[in-house]
Amino acid sequence: MADRPAAGNGPPHPTADGPADVSLPTEPRVSDVGPGGGRHVPDPADDEPPPAGPRRLLIAFYAVFALAATARGIVQIGTKFDEAPLAYLLSLFSGIVYLAATVGLVTDRRWSRPLAWGAIGTEMVGVVTIGIASLVDSTAFPHDTVWSRFGSGYGYVPVILPVLGLMWLWQTRGAARAVPADR
Repeated sequence: MADRPAAGNGPPHPTADGPADVSLPTEPRVSDVGPGGGRHVPDPADDEPPPAGPRRLLIAFYAVFALAATARGIVQIGTKFDEAPLAYLLSLFSGIVYLAATVGLVTDRRWSRPLAWGAIGTEMVGVVTIGIASLVDSTAFPHDTVWSRFGSGYGYVPVILPVLGLMWLWQTRGAARAVPADR
């Protein structure tokens, strides 16, 4: 028995007394230890390939708009809030909506698609509502928001993006039902 490795430190192997030694390891392997010293349980999502195709393109646009609109809103609120408070608050709100849409599209969890649906639906309603309001009552929006005039300051991408996002969510709804319930 001296030539036999300690239990759990190698592959199961036959012993002189009978079948393979299948005892569990007594010490966790280095790869099993999590950042806090506790046991690391692998996440099945870690094995998934990164998003591809239209989803990747949507994620890229939403991430850029999340960063741009949030940063713009923060700077505007911090430096000249009294000039156009409604417009600047809407800029920050749109940035948060874009951030939520990005998270919903990037992640692949049970809550991801509902988050994406909610955020992109909110974006669609916001772009249409603010777009119409900014044309009807321009005095309410003395400075542009991302959604003013249907996103004309951004090449109308803010009005096209939710249409594409909602179309993608609708087209891929069958594949989403295959996501395991425990995720």
